[in-house]
Amino acid sequence: MVMLSTGDTAWILIATILVLLMSIPGIAFFYSGLTKRKNVLNTMFLTFIAFSIASIIWVAYGYPFAFGDVSINGLISQPAHFFMTGIGINDLTGSIPTILFIVFQLTFAGLTAALVSGAIVGRMKTSAWMIFIIAWVTLVYIPIAHWVWGGGWLMQMGALDFAGGTVVHINSGVTALALALVLGKRKNPSLLPHNLGYSVLGAGLLWFGWMGFNGGSALAANGLAASAILVSNVAAATALITWVLIDTVKVGKPTMLGAITGGVAGLVAITPAAGFVDVPAAIIIGFVTAFVSYYAIYYLKSRFGYDDALDVFGVHGLSGVWGAIATGIFASPAINGAAGLLFGNPSQLTIQVISVVVTAVYAFVVSIILAKILDKTIGIRVDEKEEIGGLDANLHNESGYRL
Repeated sequence: MVMLSTGDTAWILIATILVLLMSIPGIAFFYSGLTKRKNVLNTMFLTFIAFSIASIIWVAYGYPFAFGDVSINGLISQPAHFFMTGIGINDLTGSIPTILFIVFQLTFAGLTAALVSGAIVGRMKTSAWMIFIIAWVTLVYIPIAHWVWGGGWLMQMGALDFAGGTVVHINSGVTALALALVLGKRKNPSLLPHNLGYSVLGAGLLWFGWMGFNGGSALAANGLAASAILVSNVAAATALITWVLIDTVKVGKPTMLGAITGGVAGLVAITPAAGFVDVPAAIIIGFVTAFVSYYAIYYLKSRFGYDDALDVFGVHGLSGVWGAIATGIFASPAINGAAGLLFGNPSQLTIQVISVVVTAVYAFVVSIILAKILDKTIGIRVDEKEEIGGLDANLHNESGYRL
């Protein structure tokens, strides 16, 4: 008989609050510090409104479609419990209350939606952004969450994603790329952070909250949760140090921007693997991902000419890809039972590659279709005068600074 564990419940309550901290205010500070001064409030607004919209969708119909009891051909759940009706406070999912599992997953949905906003800062209409998020959470996030976590076909195939490498990071990264392509380049695409201190604060909140993001995905207060926290911190630290060394070689000195970017990239890469790999693997994952995201930001973006303003694709998308693939290589049965390529199970790597390709292609195609429909109907880009003058003043009639 499954019984409530007060210890598990207490930990997942804390983990839920930590993941909430990642979005509001973590991402809001991280992104807004990187933008131009004239867009600081709009950048924060994009995060807050995306998280809020995803929150309402999740309790209205998102959770029932993603995590319902019966999967329809592995594609989506047979829905029940719209607006959480019929779910009691004493109902359990594993050893924790079902309503706690629901709100824990809600924070993941909100975080993923908020992450996308980094690609479109300074040039997207707020009305178009809000409509896009409603459609995107419904048609992209919910199905992928079901495929990977809710009993869908990728989960049935054996795809491993402990805390969101595919569902959160690849998903948000390729969506950001699709939006950036439809929006086109900013009038002034240079990245000159107006307040790097905001971004450092945001990165610190992200790092702190990520321990709940990955550790909480064990859904229990146990050794697996502790291991996930340990390897998450190790991968982040390794990636940060590696990025600092790359910066030192490339530009002659370490940069704080590079340090926090490397740390976040490391956290992204370890996310799918956190519950499956040991410390040596985490060091390798963190080391490699610094090069992956550095190359994406400083070479790939200029080579192909897309304007992903805050490098959501380069950091979240591609580090997420590496992390998902690395899970298929380094997964150790001593950690959580699953074995990767290095432990005699090459098929796991194949499954991971399939999950990466499917997630990336589906998210990209649906996102670009949604963006183009919105662009053809209501228009998604602000006019040139508003963009040059700044979105804080023109879209919100506010200013982030009155000195």
